[in-house]
Amino acid sequence: MPKSIITLDPKVLLWARRRAADEGISLSRLIGRLLEEEGADACWRAYEEWKRLPDDLGGRVDASQRFTRDEAHERR
Repeated sequence: MPKSIITLDPKVLLWARRRAADEGISLSRLIGRLLEEEGADACWRAYEEWKRLPDDLGGRVDASQRFTRDEAHERR
């Protein structure tokens, strides 16, 4: 796995070290897990935001108005 170097505020680093120790995992594993969770949360937030878009901006998808296979692959 590739290694990375990050810079943290000393207070944040202290918090992260304590939390990792409380959970019995390495600081690296804690940071990796937090970043993975944030990525998953961001994906769901984007999906929820997309669902709130007005219909004319792609917020609703009407399956009856989809292209047929031939229309989708038609060369223009």
